Order: sequence, then C-alpha cells, then structure tokens
Amino acid sequence: MNRIKFIALVVLMSLSLTGIICLQAYYINNSVKAFENQFKNNVRKALSYVVQSIEKDEKLNHNIKIKELITNGGKIDTTAIINFYIKEEDKSNNKTLLYRNGILEENFKLSSALFDVGLDSINVKRIINQRETKIFEDNNLDGAGKLSGILSEMSTISEREQILWDAFYTDYAYRTPIQKRTSVKKIDELLKYKLAQDEIDLDYEFAVYSNNLETRIKTDDFIIEESSTFSLPIFSNRNDKNNYRLLVSFPKRDRFMFSSVITNLTLSILFTGIIILAFSSALLQLIKQRQISEIKTDFINNMTHEFKTPIATINLALDAIRNPKIIDDKEKVLRYLRMIKEENKRMHAQVENVLRISKLEKNELNISKESLDLHDLVEDAISHIELIVEDKNGEVKIDLKADKTSVLANETHFTNVIVNVLDNAIKYTPEDKPLKIEVSTEIIGNSILLKIKDFGSGMSKVAQKRVFEKFYREHTGNVHNVKGHGLGLAYVKQIIEDHQGHISVESEKGIGSTFTIKLPLIS
Repeated sequence: MNRIKFIALVVLMSLSLTGIICLQAYYINNSVKAFENQFKNNVRKALSYVVQSIEKDEKLNHNIKIKELITNGGKIDTTAIINFYIKEEDKSNNKTLLYRNGILEENFKLSSALFDVGLDSINVKRIINQRETKIFEDNNLDGAGKLSGILSEMSTISEREQILWDAFYTDYAYRTPIQKRTSVKKIDELLKYKLAQDEIDLDYEFAVYSNNLETRIKTDDFIIEESSTFSLPIFSNRNDKNNYRLLVSFPKRDRFMFSSVITNLTLSILFTGIIILAFSSALLQLIKQRQISEIKTDFINNMTHEFKTPIATINLALDAIRNPKIIDDKEKVLRYLRMIKEENKRMHAQVENVLRISKLEKNELNISKESLDLHDLVEDAISHIELIVEDKNGEVKIDLKADKTSVLANETHFTNVIVNVLDNAIKYTPEDKPLKIEVSTEIIGNSILLKIKDFGSGMSKVAQKRVFEKFYREHTGNVHNVKGHGLGLAYVKQIIEDHQGHISVESEKGIGSTFTIKLPLIS
C-alpha cells in the first residue's frame, strides 16, 4: 500500500469514527431534550391540576356557606323582578306559542363575622332565572282575560336557581390571608398525587409568592433555581392585586434527567469505546504492517547487496582460477581459494543469523548453559576479530578488572553475542577515523558488567531506542557503506535475555557508542 492510499484510508476511517460519535451524541442529546420537554409538560399539568383543584374547592366551600346563610334567616334588602314574554301565532296550524324568561334579583346584606374579612357586612346577590315555553290551540284561548291568566300561572311555576356571588367572593378573596385559603399539606397532597400519575418520583419543594415575595405557604427548603423552578398563577382575579403564584422546584432535577438516559448513554459509550479500540488497534496494525513492509524492503535490499558482493567475488575468483595462466600458479590459486572460502563463510554467517532469529522466536533453539569464565569468553571473541582489526590498523584495548567472573552461559551463543557487538563497532567506524575499541568489566552488586565502547559514527536517539529490533537499521538512503541486515543485535538481545541478562546502549552521533551487557554472577 503506497503512502497516499494509506493516508486516505486513515482519513476515511477517522471521519467515519467521528461521524459515528457525533451521531451518537446527537441522538443522546435529542433523547435528553425530549425527556426534558415531557418532564416540563408533566410538571405544568400537575401545577395546573393543583391550582384548579384548590380554586374549585374554595369556591365550592364558600358557595355552601352563602346558601346556608341565606337559608337560615338572611333577609332580602332589595328585590327586582323582570319578566319578558313573547307571543307567536301560527294561523296555518291554529296554534299560539308563549315564551317567558323571568329574572328575580335579590340583594342580601349579611354579617361578615363568620368570614373574618374585616368588613361590617357583606353584599350578596342572588339571581333566580326561569324560562318556559307553552303551546296552545287557538280555540282554547277566548280572549285577553284567558291569556292573562295563563301568563300569571307561568310566573308562579317553580324555578331553577343559580347563585352568583361574585361581589362577595371578590371582597372575601382579596382580603383573606393566603394561609387561610390553602395550606402546605393540601398543596403537597395534590402535587404528590398528580406527579405520581405521571411517574415523576422526584423530591420537590414549593411555595406561594405574592408580588414576587414569599408567603407563609412554603416548604422549609424552598429556593428559587432558575433552571429547575416552575410557576403558575393561583387565585387569579382581575380585581385582585395580590398576584399569587405557585412555584415548584426540583433540587435533584439534573440527576433525574441523567438517570433517564444513563442506560443509553452507558451502552453508547461502551460500544463507541469498542469501536475506538478496534479502530485504534486496526490503525496500529496498519502502521506496524507498513513499517514492517518498509523494514523488509530495506532488509531485502541490504541482503541483496550483502550476497551480491561475495557472489561476485566468488565468480571472479573462479574465473581467475580457470585462467590457464593462473591455474598453474599454486600461490595465486590458494589465494583465490581462501577468498572463496571467506566469502562463503560470510554468506553462511548471514544465513545462520536469520535461522537463529527464527528459531529463537519459535523457542526451538536449544541453549544449554554451564558455569563459564566471562573473561575467557571475551578473549575468545576478540581473537575472532583480531585479523580484521589489524587489517584496518586498529586496536582493541582490554581492561578486565572484575575479580569475580563466573557466569551461567552457553559458550557458543555467548561468544557469538560478544563477536556481534565487536563486529558492529568495526562496521560503524568510518574509514576516515582510527579504529579503536575498549573492552572492560566491573562488578556491580551480584552482577558483572561487560562494556564494549567504540569511537565510530554513533547513532541518533531514535536509533538507540530501536537498535535491538529485528530488521531495524538506521536509514542511510541508498548508501550501503555499512554492511548488514539488522538481525545481529536482535539476536544479541534475545540471547542475553535468555541468560537472564540485560543489554543497553549509550551513544552520541559522531562520537561513538557504548554497549553494556549485565549478567548475574554465580557463586
């Protein structure tokens, strides 16, 4: 996958994930708003129910009181009677229609002692209304006298009463203290009943305010909170200047709102988290695969270069041996044979490194250990690279001052470890710098430290962190001035860890590197 396709894929996956998260947030937000609107509507319905119930009960109670007062001895102060008659004759059917609408208005002056409104008397108005329609055959009406008698009879028919006491109720309500018109207990009972019907199980506080000032009708912990307080007029009357309002607040409203969506929110977060985790994992795998692909490509290029040189050298040596002028020259033939052997040995070592790494990863490499002297292993390893160092006019300075040197190790593999590190020191020393390697040992607690220091090209901070990774080599473009394929140090690290040891590197670009191997000592 090329870089552009990889970036496009990452961008598309990121946009898709962002879209899913935004969509989840949108639906959750809408769900919260819908629940909040339903909650507000239910609270307003509950307030309306409470207000209407209290006002209705108050009017009904006073209506009963007025009836009792009038029935039990109330005297009419003034009376007015209005009768309205309509006569309609239908000649075609020989019928006459008589309609009467009678209104009796009675005014009472009653003592206000029973109502405690601060007045000497109360004006009560009673209006009695009677409506009646009669149809007569014309042959049954024999003159005005007969008609007058019928009209008089209609006036004495029993009447349907409706008591209207607006004047009294207006005076009474305006002058009666709010605590005598209702109570905290009554409001609480009505409010609790109505809220329970709408499945609102939430603590609340309420109060009745008059002209934005609190009255005695209030719960102990009532506080006006703009976001959670609802109000509705109560005892409203156009002639009443008290402007009473019933206010209800829900201190735990936000928690109640949150609890309504907690299940959906939890599931949404859970599934979104899984998607993010899967996306991140897939993205990391893509990045890792891309890096591995780049590393493998680099490895193949380097391996090709590594094999190309010895193969070409071997071919040239074979061609030279077949030359009739050289084949009889024993010294030259032996020289070319040595070259073929060395190049073949070099290729074999490269293949062995690849196989070793593969076996280590599969835990198939059998590493038996025994008690060995680390100084002996170091001297043996140095002997393997002495000729190369001499060929480059270099030197290896040895400072083996540790007084305890017994370690549990595998002779072959651990010698290869030291050789690999020494070989790296040689490879990464530029031709224009003198080859110098310092090897030292020291005791730290129950461990022995083996340090191999070179004064070569060094490495960057990034390379120091990744130098022990398989196939990793610091990028040098297409320049193959340093031979290798990034397997040597990966092999070194795995062997040392199998020996319960540790390896680290300190390096500075252009100055050199120091590899430190730490191994546990044995008694």
